[in-house]
Amino acid sequence: MNRYLLATVLTTSALISPSLMAADVSFPHLETTGIGEIITSPDMAVFSVQVSEIRKSAKEAKSAVDDVIAAFNKRLEDEGVARTDIESANIILRPEYQYKKDSKPELIGYRANRIVNVTVRDLDKLNNYLDSALGDGINSITNIQLKVSDESKFIEQARQAAITDAKEKAASLAKGFDEKVEGVWKITYRNASHRPMLMRSMAMDSTANIESTYQDAQIIMRDQVDVVFRLED
Repeated sequence: MNRYLLATVLTTSALISPSLMAADVSFPHLETTGIGEIITSPDMAVFSVQVSEIRKSAKEAKSAVDDVIAAFNKRLEDEGVARTDIESANIILRPEYQYKKDSKPELIGYRANRIVNVTVRDLDKLNNYLDSALGDGINSITNIQLKVSDESKFIEQARQAAITDAKEKAASLAKGFDEKVEGVWKITYRNASHRPMLMRSMAMDSTANIESTYQDAQIIMRDQVDVVFRLED
């Protein structure tokens, strides 16, 4: 009779994969799921601002938005942000109508919208960059995402922790059942994930206490691997 041990790690976010559970293995084996998590603090951020203007003509609306964006970009560059860290999306133009009961819609002008994404590589300067938008006609900050610059390093650490976790579980289970692990038969890798801190959208007058929100923020890097270990016959 084939010996079969199954280690199931039940968490709210991870279960052994169905494909692994259904593996048709005819030799003695056990299955484990290794979980690795690395917690680190953010050292950079990406934030987005939005400019929206309405004018009588599409040309005037576009010009108004372009002027605001140009002033904002120049201020950021003057404060040390590299031009490559400022990304302006394409402008969106649409007609604006006024709707009255029992009458046809009346064209009242054209609205132009544009979003600018800014990468901040020195988190200590984030507040300054947000404040710099106040005098440039920016309508709103649409989001602030706190990140870590050397993300690949922490993902690799999480991956190695997941591998170690899977091996330690296998060794512990085999020992508990008086078995010995002979080697690895199958590895099923899950994509690494991370949870950056997302701060809510906000009006321009509510940015004063941003710094207190991100000072104690944490980012979780998570990796997972499902492994089938062969047992000695």
